[in-house]
Amino acid sequence: MTMARDKWFETVSIAQERAKKRLPKSVYGALIAGSEKGLTVSDNVEAFGELGFAPHVVGGPAKRDMATTVMGQEISLPVVISPTGVQAVHPDGEVAVARAAAARGTAMGLSSFASKPIEEVIAANPKLFFQVYWLGGRDAIAARVERAREAGAAGLIVTTDWSFSHGRDWGSPKIPESMNLRTILRMLPEGLSRPRWMMQWAKTLRPPNLRVPNQAARGEAGPPFFHAYGEWMGTPPPTWDDIAWLRELWGGPFMLKGVIRVDDAKRAVDAGVSAISVSNHGGNNLDSTPAAIRALPAIVDAVGDQVEVLLDGGIRRGSDVVKAVALGARAVMIGRAYLWGLAAEGQAGVENVLDILRGGIDSALLGLGRASVHDLTPDDVVVPPGFTRALGVDPTRP
Repeated sequence: MTMARDKWFETVSIAQERAKKRLPKSVYGALIAGSEKGLTVSDNVEAFGELGFAPHVVGGPAKRDMATTVMGQEISLPVVISPTGVQAVHPDGEVAVARAAAARGTAMGLSSFASKPIEEVIAANPKLFFQVYWLGGRDAIAARVERAREAGAAGLIVTTDWSFSHGRDWGSPKIPESMNLRTILRMLPEGLSRPRWMMQWAKTLRPPNLRVPNQAARGEAGPPFFHAYGEWMGTPPPTWDDIAWLRELWGGPFMLKGVIRVDDAKRAVDAGVSAISVSNHGGNNLDSTPAAIRALPAIVDAVGDQVEVLLDGGIRRGSDVVKAVALGARAVMIGRAYLWGLAAEGQAGVENVLDILRGGIDSALLGLGRASVHDLTPDDVVVPPGFTRALGVDPTRP
Protein backbone atom coordinates (compact mmCIF):
# COMPACT_ATOMS: atom_id res chain seq x y z
CA MET A 1 0.00 0.00 0.00
CA THR A 2 1.32 3.45 -0.90
CA MET A 3 0.85 6.49 1.27
CA ALA A 4 0.56 10.10 0.19
CA ARG A 5 3.70 12.00 1.06
CA ASP A 6 1.88 14.39 3.38
CA LYS A 7 0.62 11.42 5.42
CA TRP A 8 3.99 9.69 5.62
CA PHE A 9 5.91 10.02 8.90
CA GLU A 10 9.63 9.48 9.28
CA THR A 11 9.89 8.40 12.92
CA VAL A 12 7.79 6.55 15.47
CA SER A 13 7.80 9.72 17.56
CA ILE A 14 5.96 11.55 14.79
CA ALA A 15 3.48 8.67 14.55
CA GLN A 16 2.85 9.15 18.27
CA GLU A 17 2.26 12.88 17.76
CA ARG A 18 -0.22 12.15 14.96
CA ALA A 19 -2.02 9.59 17.12
CA LYS A 20 -2.32 12.11 19.95
CA LYS A 21 -3.84 14.70 17.62
CA ARG A 22 -6.22 12.22 16.03
CA LEU A 23 -7.53 10.26 19.01
CA PRO A 24 -9.91 11.38 21.77
CA LYS A 25 -7.97 12.11 24.94
CA SER A 26 -9.20 9.03 26.81
CA VAL A 27 -8.39 6.70 23.89
CA TYR A 28 -4.89 8.11 23.53
CA GLY A 29 -4.43 7.84 27.30
CA ALA A 30 -5.20 4.14 27.10
CA LEU A 31 -2.41 3.73 24.52
CA ILE A 32 0.14 5.54 26.69
CA ALA A 33 -0.74 3.22 29.57
CA GLY A 34 1.92 2.46 32.17
CA SER A 35 1.41 2.05 35.92
CA GLU A 36 2.05 4.04 39.11
CA LYS A 37 4.91 6.51 38.54
CA GLY A 38 5.78 5.17 35.09
CA LEU A 39 9.39 4.32 35.98
CA THR A 40 9.41 1.11 33.95
CA VAL A 41 7.78 2.72 30.90
CA SER A 42 10.51 5.36 30.87
CA ASP A 43 13.35 2.94 31.52
CA ASN A 44 12.22 0.64 28.69
CA VAL A 45 12.75 3.46 26.21
CA GLU A 46 15.60 5.41 27.78
CA ALA A 47 17.81 2.38 28.43
CA PHE A 48 18.38 2.00 24.68
CA GLY A 49 19.90 5.49 24.69
CA GLU A 50 22.52 4.33 27.19
CA LEU A 51 23.80 1.76 24.70
CA GLY A 52 26.25 2.84 22.01
CA PHE A 53 27.54 1.44 18.73
CA ALA A 54 31.08 0.60 17.60
CA PRO A 55 30.88 1.33 13.84
CA HIS A 56 33.33 0.67 11.01
CA VAL A 57 34.06 3.28 8.35
CA VAL A 58 35.29 1.21 5.36
CA GLY A 59 34.25 -2.12 3.88
CA GLY A 60 30.53 -2.02 4.58
CA PRO A 61 28.43 -4.69 2.86
CA ALA A 62 26.66 -3.65 -0.34
CA LYS A 63 23.56 -5.60 0.67
CA ARG A 64 22.19 -6.34 4.12
CA ASP A 65 19.99 -9.31 5.03
CA MET A 66 17.43 -8.91 7.80
CA ALA A 67 15.48 -12.14 7.39
CA THR A 68 15.17 -14.58 10.27
CA THR A 69 12.69 -17.03 11.78
CA VAL A 70 10.60 -16.92 14.96
CA MET A 71 8.86 -20.06 16.20
CA GLY A 72 9.17 -21.65 12.78
CA GLN A 73 7.84 -18.67 10.83
CA GLU A 74 10.06 -16.97 8.26
CA ILE A 75 10.01 -13.20 8.66
CA SER A 76 11.66 -10.52 6.54
CA LEU A 77 13.01 -8.52 9.47
CA PRO A 78 13.54 -9.31 13.17
CA VAL A 79 10.39 -7.45 14.26
CA VAL A 80 7.15 -9.16 15.27
CA ILE A 81 3.81 -7.56 16.15
CA SER A 82 3.20 -8.00 19.88
CA PRO A 83 -0.32 -8.90 21.01
CA THR A 84 -2.24 -5.94 22.42
CA GLY A 85 -5.87 -5.96 23.53
CA VAL A 86 -8.94 -4.24 22.02
CA GLN A 87 -7.40 -2.22 19.18
CA ALA A 88 -10.45 0.02 18.84
CA VAL A 89 -8.30 3.01 17.90
CA HIS A 90 -9.31 2.25 14.28
CA PRO A 91 -12.38 0.47 12.88
CA ASP A 92 -10.27 -2.19 11.13
CA GLY A 93 -8.32 -2.86 14.33
CA GLU A 94 -6.32 -6.09 14.37
CA VAL A 95 -7.28 -6.91 10.78
CA ALA A 96 -5.50 -3.77 9.56
CA VAL A 97 -2.47 -4.68 11.64
CA ALA A 98 -2.46 -8.22 10.26
CA ARG A 99 -2.63 -6.95 6.69
CA ALA A 100 0.22 -4.53 7.34
CA ALA A 101 2.40 -7.21 8.93
CA ALA A 102 1.70 -9.57 6.01
CA ALA A 103 2.52 -6.83 3.48
CA ARG A 104 5.87 -6.30 5.19
CA GLY A 105 6.59 -10.00 5.60
CA THR A 106 6.36 -10.50 9.33
CA ALA A 107 4.32 -12.36 11.94
CA MET A 108 1.71 -11.10 14.35
CA GLY A 109 0.70 -11.90 17.89
CA LEU A 110 -3.07 -11.68 18.45
CA SER A 111 -4.36 -10.99 21.94
CA SER A 112 -7.12 -13.13 23.40
CA PHE A 113 -8.55 -9.71 24.37
CA ALA A 114 -8.51 -8.54 20.74
CA SER A 115 -11.54 -6.79 19.25
CA LYS A 116 -11.57 -9.01 16.13
CA PRO A 117 -12.07 -12.79 16.00
CA ILE A 118 -9.01 -14.91 15.27
CA GLU A 119 -10.57 -16.40 12.14
CA GLU A 120 -10.91 -12.94 10.58
CA VAL A 121 -7.40 -11.88 11.52
CA ILE A 122 -5.66 -15.08 10.43
CA ALA A 123 -7.31 -14.75 7.01
CA ALA A 124 -5.30 -11.54 6.65
CA ASN A 125 -2.05 -13.00 7.96
CA PRO A 126 -1.50 -16.76 8.47
CA LYS A 127 1.75 -16.08 10.35
CA LEU A 128 -0.22 -15.60 13.53
CA PHE A 129 0.60 -16.48 17.13
CA PHE A 130 -2.42 -16.55 19.43
CA GLN A 131 -1.88 -15.13 22.90
CA VAL A 132 -3.70 -16.43 25.98
CA TYR A 133 -3.90 -15.38 29.60
CA TRP A 134 -4.47 -17.82 32.42
CA LEU A 135 -8.16 -16.99 32.64
CA GLY A 136 -10.79 -19.41 33.89
CA GLY A 137 -10.24 -23.10 34.54
CA ARG A 138 -8.29 -25.55 32.42
CA ASP A 139 -11.39 -26.55 30.46
CA ALA A 140 -12.09 -22.94 29.40
CA ILE A 141 -8.46 -22.37 28.49
CA ALA A 142 -8.36 -25.63 26.52
CA ALA A 143 -11.44 -24.54 24.56
CA ARG A 144 -9.77 -21.26 23.53
CA VAL A 145 -6.60 -23.09 22.59
CA GLU A 146 -8.55 -25.56 20.47
CA ARG A 147 -10.29 -22.69 18.67
CA ALA A 148 -6.88 -21.20 17.87
CA ARG A 149 -5.70 -24.57 16.59
CA GLU A 150 -8.75 -24.97 14.36
CA ALA A 151 -8.25 -21.45 13.03
CA GLY A 152 -4.70 -22.36 12.00
CA ALA A 153 -2.59 -20.39 14.50
CA ALA A 154 1.12 -20.98 13.93
CA GLY A 155 2.04 -20.74 17.61
CA LEU A 156 0.82 -19.94 21.09
CA ILE A 157 1.95 -17.08 23.33
CA VAL A 158 1.19 -17.33 27.03
CA THR A 159 1.40 -14.16 29.14
CA THR A 160 1.65 -14.68 32.89
CA ASP A 161 3.34 -11.54 34.25
CA TRP A 162 0.22 -9.42 34.86
CA SER A 163 -0.20 -8.37 38.50
CA PHE A 164 -3.27 -6.10 38.12
CA SER A 165 -1.39 -2.96 39.13
CA HIS A 166 -3.79 -0.03 39.34
CA GLY A 167 -3.35 3.73 39.48
CA ARG A 168 -1.28 6.11 37.40
CA ASP A 169 0.17 9.34 38.73
CA TRP A 170 -1.05 11.11 35.57
CA GLY A 171 -4.51 9.56 35.85
CA SER A 172 -6.15 6.60 34.18
CA PRO A 173 -8.59 7.06 31.29
CA LYS A 174 -12.18 6.06 32.00
CA ILE A 175 -12.90 3.15 29.66
CA PRO A 176 -16.62 2.39 29.35
CA GLU A 177 -17.96 -1.09 30.01
CA SER A 178 -20.03 -0.99 26.84
CA MET A 179 -20.79 1.44 24.03
CA ASN A 180 -24.51 1.88 24.69
CA LEU A 181 -26.50 5.01 23.91
CA ARG A 182 -25.81 6.52 27.33
CA THR A 183 -22.05 6.02 26.94
CA ILE A 184 -22.08 7.42 23.41
CA LEU A 185 -23.87 10.57 24.55
CA ARG A 186 -21.48 10.99 27.49
CA MET A 187 -18.42 10.65 25.26
CA LEU A 188 -19.84 12.68 22.37
CA PRO A 189 -18.15 16.00 23.30
CA GLU A 190 -14.77 14.29 23.48
CA GLY A 191 -15.40 12.56 20.17
CA LEU A 192 -16.50 15.76 18.47
CA SER A 193 -13.12 17.27 19.35
CA ARG A 194 -11.61 14.66 17.01
CA PRO A 195 -13.89 14.78 13.94
CA ARG A 196 -11.67 12.66 11.67
CA TRP A 197 -11.69 9.85 14.21
CA MET A 198 -15.46 10.19 14.63
CA MET A 199 -16.01 10.04 10.87
CA GLN A 200 -14.07 6.77 10.63
CA TRP A 201 -16.51 5.14 12.99
CA ALA A 202 -19.56 6.92 11.55
CA LYS A 203 -18.85 5.28 8.19
CA THR A 204 -19.14 1.84 9.83
CA LEU A 205 -22.56 2.76 11.27
CA ARG A 206 -21.56 1.36 14.65
CA PRO A 207 -19.43 2.50 17.63
CA PRO A 208 -16.17 0.87 18.78
CA ASN A 209 -16.69 -2.70 19.92
CA LEU A 210 -15.48 -3.23 23.48
CA ARG A 211 -16.18 -6.97 23.48
CA VAL A 212 -13.55 -9.71 23.29
CA PRO A 213 -14.77 -12.31 20.78
CA ASN A 214 -11.83 -14.68 21.27
CA GLN A 215 -12.92 -15.33 24.85
CA ALA A 216 -16.04 -17.09 23.55
CA ALA A 217 -16.92 -19.84 21.10
CA ARG A 218 -16.50 -19.14 17.40
CA GLY A 219 -19.28 -16.96 16.06
CA GLU A 220 -20.23 -15.51 19.45
CA ALA A 221 -19.82 -11.82 20.25
CA GLY A 222 -17.79 -12.54 23.36
CA PRO A 223 -18.06 -10.92 26.78
CA PRO A 224 -17.46 -7.22 27.41
CA PHE A 225 -13.81 -6.41 28.09
CA PHE A 226 -14.34 -5.64 31.77
CA HIS A 227 -16.34 -8.82 32.34
CA ALA A 228 -13.46 -10.87 30.95
CA TYR A 229 -10.95 -8.78 32.92
CA GLY A 230 -12.88 -9.41 36.14
CA GLU A 231 -12.90 -13.15 35.50
CA TRP A 232 -9.17 -12.98 34.88
CA MET A 233 -8.61 -11.15 38.18
CA GLY A 234 -10.55 -13.88 39.95
CA THR A 235 -8.58 -16.76 38.43
CA PRO A 236 -5.74 -18.10 40.61
CA PRO A 237 -2.35 -17.54 38.90
CA PRO A 238 -0.84 -20.52 37.06
CA THR A 239 1.86 -22.81 38.41
CA TRP A 240 4.79 -24.14 36.43
CA ASP A 241 2.88 -27.41 36.17
CA ASP A 242 0.05 -25.45 34.53
CA ILE A 243 2.48 -24.00 31.99
CA ALA A 244 3.86 -27.46 31.21
CA TRP A 245 0.28 -28.76 30.82
CA LEU A 246 -0.63 -25.96 28.43
CA ARG A 247 2.54 -26.42 26.43
CA GLU A 248 1.81 -30.14 26.06
CA LEU A 249 -1.85 -29.47 25.21
CA TRP A 250 -0.82 -27.10 22.43
CA GLY A 251 1.94 -29.34 21.14
CA GLY A 252 3.41 -26.74 18.77
CA PRO A 253 5.58 -23.61 18.95
CA PHE A 254 5.02 -22.07 22.38
CA MET A 255 6.25 -18.77 23.82
CA LEU A 256 6.19 -17.66 27.46
CA LYS A 257 5.95 -13.87 27.50
CA GLY A 258 6.94 -11.68 30.42
CA VAL A 259 10.19 -13.28 31.61
CA ILE A 260 12.60 -10.88 33.33
CA ARG A 261 14.60 -13.21 35.62
CA VAL A 262 17.17 -15.89 34.84
CA ASP A 263 15.64 -18.43 37.22
CA ASP A 264 12.23 -18.00 35.58
CA ALA A 265 13.84 -18.41 32.15
CA LYS A 266 15.38 -21.71 33.29
CA ARG A 267 12.06 -22.90 34.68
CA ALA A 268 10.44 -22.02 31.36
CA VAL A 269 12.96 -24.18 29.55
CA ASP A 270 12.23 -27.03 31.97
CA ALA A 271 8.51 -26.60 31.18
CA GLY A 272 9.28 -27.21 27.51
CA VAL A 273 8.69 -23.80 25.92
CA SER A 274 10.02 -23.01 22.45
CA ALA A 275 10.64 -19.33 23.09
CA ILE A 276 10.58 -16.72 25.81
CA SER A 277 9.95 -13.01 25.53
CA VAL A 278 12.03 -10.88 27.86
CA SER A 279 9.38 -8.36 28.78
CA ASN A 280 7.86 -6.33 31.61
CA HIS A 281 4.53 -5.89 29.81
CA GLY A 282 5.56 -2.54 28.39
CA GLY A 283 5.72 -1.00 31.84
CA ASN A 284 1.97 -1.61 32.29
CA ASN A 285 2.56 -3.92 35.21
CA LEU A 286 4.75 -3.91 38.33
CA ASP A 287 6.41 -0.50 38.25
CA SER A 288 10.15 -0.34 39.10
CA THR A 289 10.80 -3.52 37.10
CA PRO A 290 14.01 -2.87 35.11
CA ALA A 291 13.94 -2.24 31.37
CA ALA A 292 13.70 -5.44 29.35
CA ILE A 293 16.94 -4.66 27.48
CA ARG A 294 18.83 -4.55 30.80
CA ALA A 295 17.67 -8.07 31.66
CA LEU A 296 18.25 -9.52 28.18
CA PRO A 297 22.01 -10.35 28.25
CA ALA A 298 21.90 -12.47 31.42
CA ILE A 299 18.88 -14.44 30.17
CA VAL A 300 20.53 -15.02 26.78
CA ASP A 301 23.67 -16.26 28.55
CA ALA A 302 21.60 -18.66 30.64
CA VAL A 303 19.18 -20.17 28.09
CA GLY A 304 19.89 -18.66 24.67
CA ASP A 305 21.32 -21.93 23.37
CA GLN A 306 18.17 -23.84 24.38
CA VAL A 307 15.24 -21.64 23.34
CA GLU A 308 14.56 -18.62 21.16
CA VAL A 309 14.85 -15.42 23.17
CA LEU A 310 12.91 -12.35 22.06
CA LEU A 311 12.75 -8.87 23.56
CA ASP A 312 9.59 -6.82 24.05
CA GLY A 313 9.62 -3.29 25.43
CA GLY A 314 10.79 0.18 24.44
CA ILE A 315 11.50 -0.38 20.73
CA ARG A 316 11.13 2.93 18.89
CA ARG A 317 13.87 2.76 16.24
CA GLY A 318 15.59 0.29 13.97
CA SER A 319 18.79 0.92 15.92
CA ASP A 320 16.99 -0.33 19.05
CA VAL A 321 16.23 -3.56 17.20
CA VAL A 322 19.88 -3.96 16.22
CA LYS A 323 21.05 -3.37 19.80
CA ALA A 324 18.68 -6.06 21.06
CA VAL A 325 19.71 -8.56 18.38
CA ALA A 326 23.40 -7.84 18.97
CA LEU A 327 22.87 -8.61 22.67
CA GLY A 328 21.33 -11.97 21.82
CA ALA A 329 17.66 -11.52 20.93
CA ARG A 330 16.44 -13.45 17.91
CA ALA A 331 13.91 -10.69 17.24
CA VAL A 332 11.92 -7.99 19.01
CA MET A 333 8.21 -7.50 19.53
CA ILE A 334 6.60 -4.07 19.20
CA GLY A 335 3.40 -2.76 20.79
CA ARG A 336 2.85 0.98 21.22
CA ALA A 337 4.83 1.80 18.08
CA TYR A 338 2.44 0.04 15.72
CA LEU A 339 -0.65 1.15 17.67
CA TRP A 340 0.38 4.77 17.09
CA GLY A 341 0.79 3.98 13.40
CA LEU A 342 -2.64 2.33 13.35
CA ALA A 343 -4.22 5.34 15.03
CA ALA A 344 -2.48 7.76 12.67
CA GLU A 345 -3.18 6.12 9.30
CA GLY A 346 -4.69 2.65 9.73
CA GLN A 347 -3.01 -0.18 7.83
CA ALA A 348 -0.76 2.23 5.95
CA GLY A 349 0.41 3.71 9.25
CA VAL A 350 1.42 0.29 10.59
CA GLU A 351 3.28 -0.40 7.35
CA ASN A 352 4.96 3.00 7.75
CA VAL A 353 6.16 2.06 11.25
CA LEU A 354 7.56 -1.26 10.01
CA ASP A 355 9.30 0.56 7.15
CA ILE A 356 10.86 3.00 9.64
CA LEU A 357 12.24 0.13 11.66
CA ARG A 358 13.48 -1.68 8.55
CA GLY A 359 15.30 1.44 7.39
CA GLY A 360 16.91 1.93 10.79
CA ILE A 361 18.03 -1.70 10.96
CA ASP A 362 19.56 -1.41 7.49
CA SER A 363 21.44 1.78 8.37
CA ALA A 364 22.81 0.27 11.57
CA LEU A 365 23.95 -2.90 9.79
CA LEU A 366 25.74 -0.80 7.19
CA GLY A 367 27.45 1.32 9.81
CA LEU A 368 28.52 -1.72 11.80
CA GLY A 369 29.81 -3.48 8.70
CA ARG A 370 27.45 -6.42 9.12
CA ALA A 371 25.92 -8.15 6.10
CA SER A 372 23.21 -9.86 8.15
CA VAL A 373 21.38 -9.57 11.43
CA HIS A 374 22.83 -13.01 12.17
CA ASP A 375 26.35 -11.53 12.09
CA LEU A 376 25.70 -9.10 14.94
CA THR A 377 27.61 -9.70 18.19
CA PRO A 378 27.81 -8.00 21.59
CA ASP A 379 31.04 -6.38 20.39
CA ASP A 380 28.96 -4.17 18.11
CA VAL A 381 27.36 -2.54 21.14
CA VAL A 382 28.96 -0.33 23.79
CA VAL A 383 27.45 -1.40 27.10
CA PRO A 384 28.31 0.98 29.95
CA PRO A 385 29.31 -0.39 33.38
CA GLY A 386 26.32 -1.21 35.55
CA PHE A 387 23.86 -1.24 32.65
CA THR A 388 22.67 -4.84 32.85
CA ARG A 389 20.46 -6.42 35.51
CA ALA A 390 21.13 -10.12 36.13
CA LEU A 391 18.01 -10.96 38.13
CA GLY A 392 17.44 -14.37 39.67
CA VAL A 393 21.00 -15.59 39.22
CA ASP A 394 22.25 -18.18 41.71
CA PRO A 395 25.80 -17.03 42.60
CA THR A 396 26.71 -20.54 43.76
CA ARG A 397 26.08 -22.06 40.32
CA PRO A 398 28.04 -21.48 37.11
